[in-house]
Amino acid sequence: MTDTLTKTAGANAPINDTRKAELLSKQVKHIDIKSFDARPIVDAMSDMSFTSRDLGRATKIYNDMLADKDCTVVLVIAGSTSAGGCMDLYAELVRNKMVDVIVATGATIVDMDFFEGLGHKHYQALEVPDDDTLRSLYIDRIYDTYIDEQQLQDCDFTINKIAESLEPKPYSSRAFIREMGKYLVEHGKKDNSLVKLAYEHDVPIFCPAFVDSSAGFGLVKHQVDAAKEGRPYMVLDAIADFRELTQIKIEAGTTGLLMIGGGVPKNFIQDTVVCAEILGHEDVEVHKYAVQITVADVRDGACSSSTLQEAASWGKVNTGIEQMVFAEAGSVMPLLASDAYHRGHWKDRAKRGWAKLFA
Repeated sequence: MTDTLTKTAGANAPINDTRKAELLSKQVKHIDIKSFDARPIVDAMSDMSFTSRDLGRATKIYNDMLADKDCTVVLVIAGSTSAGGCMDLYAELVRNKMVDVIVATGATIVDMDFFEGLGHKHYQALEVPDDDTLRSLYIDRIYDTYIDEQQLQDCDFTINKIAESLEPKPYSSRAFIREMGKYLVEHGKKDNSLVKLAYEHDVPIFCPAFVDSSAGFGLVKHQVDAAKEGRPYMVLDAIADFRELTQIKIEAGTTGLLMIGGGVPKNFIQDTVVCAEILGHEDVEVHKYAVQITVADVRDGACSSSTLQEAASWGKVNTGIEQMVFAEAGSVMPLLASDAYHRGHWKDRAKRGWAKLFA
């Protein structure tokens, strides 16, 4: 047996390390929105039609959110744009006060951002062999992007390590993710981590389906090990997630949504208006501004594709200042974010620090 066959996968099958290294040879490079000025492109697209015009209007609405001194901006992320090259883009939005609250999928926060914060990488698929072959090499695939499963398991065990270090009591996803940010400040290997920067800038991150990610494995192991040893363990409180995010909505007043994808994060943030009303705050404002970038087809009846106009019927969104952009977010978010960065409305924004609300 050659020394290129050193690790095992599955039922003690050998991993061909040489072949694995070939497939994981080109790292995904995350786009830097500061390195180019998209304003002339977006201005030109605004005078076009179809998706180009939609993007132009969506970018203007986002700039209006940033220019509105009363507006709290909520970044909502579903899908795999972080793995695909937008990770540093989202980090810059936090660093430059261009978002105040984040609602995302667990995969975005854990499998992608926290994963790279630990020093691991995503890779471009230079070729896509049979997926059974990828499994034999412990390589996970997201379309044309690769992740080393063995590195992802390091992420799982790190989540378990954080859980083991905490007082055994209920935590909202926001509270647990804050502990992840604290861990990266002390042990992380990447400055441009969204989780780390959110911790440092008091930007709360909510993941309403947190365990539907790599975090789930680490947290299950934490509970199982603790139960076997007869000791108490921490739990995630999903109700606290909803209560805390609704509290921010009540305190913030005017809000704007920048939504990438849809699904649970989209519905979760929109529902805060209804929840506030149920709690007796009948004067709560609907979300004043809303932009959604998605490729979901409106004909499939899914939450990801339900239009912002439809959300107005539920009393969630203002129909006057909203824009749907039907495009793959990784291809248009760099233009929108670069435009907003270079227009500079963020320079005059006050830091919200909503995480301090729960200190």
